[in-house]
Amino acid sequence: MIEQITNPDDPRVAAYREVKEKDLVGRQGLFMAEGEVVLRRLIDAPDMETVSVLVAKKRLDKLANALATLPPTTPVYVAAPEVLDAVAGFPLHRGMLAIGRRRAPLDAGSLLARLQEAALVLVLVGIANHDNMGGLFRNAAAFGVDAVLLDATCCDPLYRKAIRVSVGAALTTPFARLAPEDDLIALLTGQGFTPLALTPKGATQLAELARPKRAAVILGAEGPGLPQGLMDRATPVAIPMANNFDSLNVAVTAGIVLHHLSSAPQRKDP
Repeated sequence: MIEQITNPDDPRVAAYREVKEKDLVGRQGLFMAEGEVVLRRLIDAPDMETVSVLVAKKRLDKLANALATLPPTTPVYVAAPEVLDAVAGFPLHRGMLAIGRRRAPLDAGSLLARLQEAALVLVLVGIANHDNMGGLFRNAAAFGVDAVLLDATCCDPLYRKAIRVSVGAALTTPFARLAPEDDLIALLTGQGFTPLALTPKGATQLAELARPKRAAVILGAEGPGLPQGLMDRATPVAIPMANNFDSLNVAVTAGIVLHHLSSAPQRKDP
């Protein structure tokens, strides 16, 4: 449904106006996607719906094959670059935006229950930085994580910047948010997962860790880390560092741990 937009004040593109100031996260379950790679992943993501697309006229041919897979009722708004920039409120070098909606999400228990017998899960606690959130989802996709769980204090992985940093992985990696009253460790162990809590004081060195059949890697925010009560009920795992250095960016930590677990021999449980 190609529709030409010639006026930045056209009400049909009101949702795209002043993108930086009017990010759609939290508004009727909508979110904003930006750039070709992210847009293609949105269109292909089974758990997401493309509500509409706004694209510069010169980019339309390049996206034709992806746009052709959209339902015929999905509006695709096309504008000259200067009109597009005026709508967005800044020079949109990528030349394309889309509004998406997440289909009915699963709760954390239901998401874990539907995973295969051998599964790898990433659990995030207190991650409030959108760059880190995007990097964590990017690592999750790169190393074959089956699902991501977020505690109630984590920021939204469908924030525009988080989606962009994740290169669209936040749209394609299944995730669920825990309720404040949920017992994370009980939820994981009840579904047969071994909880692995990353901490500089971990008694288990990462290099010595064999992959459990169902593994849950738990990461906390840089600085405060994970709550002690949570670590006491999990297997604490450490990444050795030189010169007593004890801090890594949380996304870097995730990349190291997930790479190890994706290539480590699976533990043979009795």
